[in-house]
Amino acid sequence: MALSLEKHKMPEQDPKVRAHNFEEVSLGYDEETAVAEAERCLNCKVPQCRKGCPVQVDIPAFIAKIKEHDFDRAISIIKESNSLPAVCGRVCPQENQCEKHCVLAHKGEAVGIGRLERFAADYQMAKDEEVKPIEFAADAQKVAVIGAGPAGLSAAGDLAKRGYKVTILEALHVAGGVLSYGIPEFRLPKDKVVQKEIDNLKKLGVKIEVDSVAGRLFTVDELMQEEGFDAVFVGTGAGLPHFMNIPGENLNGVYSANEFLTRCNLMKAYQFPNYATPIRVGKNVAVVGGGNVAMDAARTALRLGAEHVYIVYRRSEEELPARREEVHHAKEEGIDFRLLNNPVEVIGDEQGWVKELRCIRMELGEPDASGRRRPVPVEGSEFNLAVDTVIISIGTGPNPIVASTTPGMDTTKRGNIVADEETGATTKEGVFAGGDIVTGAATVILAMGAGKKAAAAMDEYLKELRAGNVH
Repeated sequence: MALSLEKHKMPEQDPKVRAHNFEEVSLGYDEETAVAEAERCLNCKVPQCRKGCPVQVDIPAFIAKIKEHDFDRAISIIKESNSLPAVCGRVCPQENQCEKHCVLAHKGEAVGIGRLERFAADYQMAKDEEVKPIEFAADAQKVAVIGAGPAGLSAAGDLAKRGYKVTILEALHVAGGVLSYGIPEFRLPKDKVVQKEIDNLKKLGVKIEVDSVAGRLFTVDELMQEEGFDAVFVGTGAGLPHFMNIPGENLNGVYSANEFLTRCNLMKAYQFPNYATPIRVGKNVAVVGGGNVAMDAARTALRLGAEHVYIVYRRSEEELPARREEVHHAKEEGIDFRLLNNPVEVIGDEQGWVKELRCIRMELGEPDASGRRRPVPVEGSEFNLAVDTVIISIGTGPNPIVASTTPGMDTTKRGNIVADEETGATTKEGVFAGGDIVTGAATVILAMGAGKKAAAAMDEYLKELRAGNVH
């Protein structure tokens, strides 16, 4: 049989149906489709795909096992490197990572590596196998992980498997970080996927303490000096929203994407009245920004009952930072893309509620430092967009609370923690950091990769500490 140059299609909910529910959009491969997709893999002698994987999954090996219908071995190979495969199979930007380097991509479409990872992870989850707890030595060293997002969970899993007693300290009332508060249910189911992955970590023996705000209830120094932790990993992410600083941004009806999504995902606004945490959406919504978070906010607003949702972005479609798949899904669902437009003012009514968003048309000039063509305002092209809700989604920064209460730990001008790229070591002995708190807002898998690297370096550090070589 001739080799197919196209991926096997991912089954999806119909756009007209899914635009009104929060059930998962992509439904996943069945066994037959997964095996057929795995058979597209050329099993290259020098596999290029692994170059693009931040956690170094042995991609050809697990795909080979799917070809052989040995799904149990496939997932065990993935889990040797990746603590959260069901998450990564859904939200990793595979097209810019492993699949980008796939040899097939030169002639057609890359092998659906992410889809196969999701299949193997879901197959195992459906079996609901018992996780064997780790038997820790009586004198096992203790490690504290601050933040239960992708970086913290990845570091915690790897450290526990190496025999360390790990306690994760999470500020919110639910573990998961951006997986719980940021990414919507229709892309990443919380109970079915996120909490199951976290429960598996708990079963291994990782302790998770929620409602534990580092820098307020305790400091890093107190953890090490008073609570007996031998090392600390900081993975507090980038949850501080940026705003545009334009007139009217403080009107009622203006949200940061962070607040909007947190209220919907974590506080279950989408399940009102079962949860007494409603959110006001309005009929006409403008989402400012063009990344994955902007797509998430726009598609969430639509599902919460908005009649018309705009994406307002100052560059063209080519420059949209969101994944192509997310843009495609948003368009299918009827999101209205107003590209090459930039907001200059939010206009309110007499009661202080949003009534309009004033925008100016843009054109693309010469490339700027990012390599993208710089948007330039077109003089006299202002116009008003009638909206009653504005969601600002132009990026996030680090919360300063941990850094400001940890003497000896350096930060950058932007407030990110200074840490070694390969080891996660900070300028403070015994303290490591990784993920968005170091790099600024990035992807789930990059944060996990940082957690993994830090875990390996912490293992070395703790061995040296035990041997008495660290003072």
